[in-house]
Amino acid sequence: MRKIDPRRFQIAKRRTSREINRQIALTLIRTHQPISRADLARLMGTRRGAASVLVSELLHEGLIFEGAIGEGRGRGRKPTFLYIDSRERYVIAVDIRATRTFIMATDLLGKPLTGISSFPTNREVKTLISDLSQRIKAIVADHGAVACKIIRVSVPGVTDTSYCCILHAPTLGWRDVNLKDPLSTAVDFPVQVENSGRACALAQVWATRGGAHTGDLAFVSVSDGVGVGIVVNGEILRGRHNIAGEFGHVPLSVDGPKCSCGATGCWEAYVSNLATLSRYFGRQPNDPKPMSAEKAAFTIEDLIARARNGDSKALAALQLTARYLGLGLASIINAVDPGRVYIGGEITAAWDLLEAPLKAAMAERALTALAARTEIRTVSIDEHPRLRGAAALLAAPAFAAPMVA
Repeated sequence: MRKIDPRRFQIAKRRTSREINRQIALTLIRTHQPISRADLARLMGTRRGAASVLVSELLHEGLIFEGAIGEGRGRGRKPTFLYIDSRERYVIAVDIRATRTFIMATDLLGKPLTGISSFPTNREVKTLISDLSQRIKAIVADHGAVACKIIRVSVPGVTDTSYCCILHAPTLGWRDVNLKDPLSTAVDFPVQVENSGRACALAQVWATRGGAHTGDLAFVSVSDGVGVGIVVNGEILRGRHNIAGEFGHVPLSVDGPKCSCGATGCWEAYVSNLATLSRYFGRQPNDPKPMSAEKAAFTIEDLIARARNGDSKALAALQLTARYLGLGLASIINAVDPGRVYIGGEITAAWDLLEAPLKAAMAERALTALAARTEIRTVSIDEHPRLRGAAALLAAPAFAAPMVA
């Protein structure tokens, strides 16, 4: 039961019910397109006339369009199908990581319009913005007949409540970095910045087609670091200072290895790709001692390949990561009790090697037997949830349920 905050509320107005119905109509069209007016009215449980009024408004505002004409039923008029209008606008999604930055253009529903390109991430902010702006301008030039709507960027760090400043991105070594304004100036488009863990969670909530789990879920992205996004009652959990869900920096042990954030024993220091590779080579994560060129170029994919080819040391490193991952997941489950947990990142390619030790560790720490059986799903790196989540930032407000009172 939600209590009304007497200092922060929105009262229902005469148009409130119509605004809610408009968003319901948009969501149903998005989920079921192509869809006729008659089928939309049936799904909404309303009269066809009322649905037609909503459709006329959405057509006038350019949010939907009429497409193909379907087969008629009986002697009635043939139906004209409705679609979300994402034809003449697109969004450029950017995923900044400690090692590489990825970029692609999508339509307003998140459907890719270009292939995904990447380049090494330069942690010097001015250089990174210069590299990024050149690539964005090239994409815009290639799509001259279509209007770029906005640039959406996911970053592995804490952003402020205005989505302008990156307050702390440990794996990048950034503190209080304003990425939004300089990048917007460089490319002459609006820019929004979001935490990568929340972008991944948003990608699951706002899947292109229907069927996304939109109740309570957690997304754990394991890559150069560990990002976590939490969804409660279909809404991204942010907290008062926009830092909710930073489970990657909750300690498994205060005496553990040093984390990129400067603390010791953080979950990230046990399960990130860097932590797994360091374990294999007998090093501590974030060890300042130089590595050989061969070790520096060695990737988590290389480690997985060795484990599959019989390297017992590689397999042990992966399975110990799986155990630590399971222990941390139990903490998330005990704290939030999500209906489903998604795991993304390169490590998911070895899920058949990881699942058993991960679930055993979860069962050790989960408070109840039911909690230990929380559904775990993997998301392939080929799905690029960070990029899809960044793209979804544009569409989400148009379909989001409004908070009244």
